[in-house]
Formats: sequence, C-alpha cells, structure tokens
Amino acid sequence: MSIGNSPEDDRPSVGDDDRPSVGRALQQARSEAGLTVEAVSAATRVRVPIVQAIEQDDFSRCGGDVYARGHIRTLARAVDLDPGPLIEQFDAAHGGRPEPTVPTPLFEAERIRPEPRRPNWTAAMVAAIVAVIGFVGFTLFSGGGKGGDGPVSAGGTANAEKKPAPAPNTTRPTAKPTAPDPAPSDSAIAGLPKDKVTIKVTARDGQSWVSAKDANGRLLQDGLLKKGQSKTFTDKKRIDLVLGNAGAVQLYVNGKEVKHVGDEGSVERLSYTPGDPQAG
Repeated sequence: MSIGNSPEDDRPSVGDDDRPSVGRALQQARSEAGLTVEAVSAATRVRVPIVQAIEQDDFSRCGGDVYARGHIRTLARAVDLDPGPLIEQFDAAHGGRPEPTVPTPLFEAERIRPEPRRPNWTAAMVAAIVAVIGFVGFTLFSGGGKGGDGPVSAGGTANAEKKPAPAPNTTRPTAKPTAPDPAPSDSAIAGLPKDKVTIKVTARDGQSWVSAKDANGRLLQDGLLKKGQSKTFTDKKRIDLVLGNAGAVQLYVNGKEVKHVGDEGSVERLSYTPGDPQAG
C-alpha cells in the first residue's frame, strides 16, 4: 500500500519573489490604514511627490540610497509597518548596504622636532670669572709671603692683608613657574552672545543635506554638506533647520552640543532660539 501525498503538499510554495515590492507594500498599508498621501506627508514631513514616487518604487528623487532608507523607515512607521524587512528588501534590490569604511585622518600631525641644544654661555662665563679671581688671589698671597711683611701702604695696611674680592654668586636664578595653559573650551563657539541664536552644523560621519532659514524666512543654506565641512548660522530670534541623514551630523546650539540629532538616513526638522538648546 503506497502512501500518497496529502492535498496540502500539492499547494504551490510562496517565496520571497511573490511578496509585494517595497513601494507596493507601503501603498497597501497606507490604504488599509485609511490614510491619504497628503496625510502621510503631513505626518512624516516627507514631500508629497517623494511619497508618490516611493510608492511607485521610484527612489531617484530621494537623493541617494542613504536618504531612501531613511524615507522608507519613516513612511513604514507612519503606516504601522516594520521597516526592517522593507529596508532589507530595498538593499537586496539595490546591491546591498555598502560596507563601512575606516575613516582616514585628513591631516597627519606634524612631528615636533626637538630644538638643538644651545651652549650654556652663562655657566662658561661664571667659570671663567671664578678662575680669574682664584688666579689673582693666589698670586697676591704667594707674593706677600716671600719677603716677610710686605711694604706698608699709605693707609697703613700691608699688601698681604688685602682680602680678595668675594666671588660672585654663581647660583642661577630660579625660573618662575609658568602658568598652565587654560583647558580648551567644550566647543569652538562657546562664549557667544546670549541675545542671539548661533548654530554650528558639521557633517562629521558622512555627508548631509542642510537647509537653514532665519526668523524672517530668509534662506541661509540649502545644499549638500560634504563630510568634514561645517556651517555656522546666527540670528537674533530663531533659526529653522532641515537636516538630511541627521545621524551623521554634529550639532552645536549656542555653544552646547546636541547629543542626539537623529538616526542614520532620517530627515529632521528643528528650530532653535537664543538661550540653551531647546527644540522648537
């Protein structure tokens, strides 16, 4: 008696190729949540054209794979999806996540060469003076002892009784202790006026897209900040920031560092006023 396969064994298996694309999955989740593209854009602050392009699996408007991963993560959270599998699916379709590279120093520290040792002329001069005085004193004492009492001078004092001049003080003066150098400040922009807001943005761990406006809406910066570059903005009332790839940015506000700006690939909108760093 042969045992046949059960009907369940004849069902076609569902592989990873049958799962919807990243954009299709985001679109389905948004529809099931009853949200419009405009509502998702308002909640995530990702522009409507970019949301529409991502749902069509067009990531060319994101500005690169790093920003695309950040947008996917933000949109997935807005429609209650786990962003991890979507990002893995995106990496698999776009060649995978690049391997992290070890940063190389931009500049090699210049080695401090020891200065050539100069001859100690002071010690040599003191030794010469001591030798001359010793020779003169020896000559005077040895000359006075040969003929008994020496001739008496007009003041009634014998030449033999002349005392040699005291030797100069050969002790070198003690150098005054130098005051220690002041410790470096916590940031290069510490001590700024408190009636203004001053922001310093540095692309420390990678490039970032930075947009900055003052309180009047005047555009101060709108472009890509390459790794290692910095920008400083100042205004009397307020500065509004939009940071792409916020996890790669080092941010100082009014002389104090903001410890956590955002995640890698995330887009953050921040606003600061005079005083201590306080997100608006």
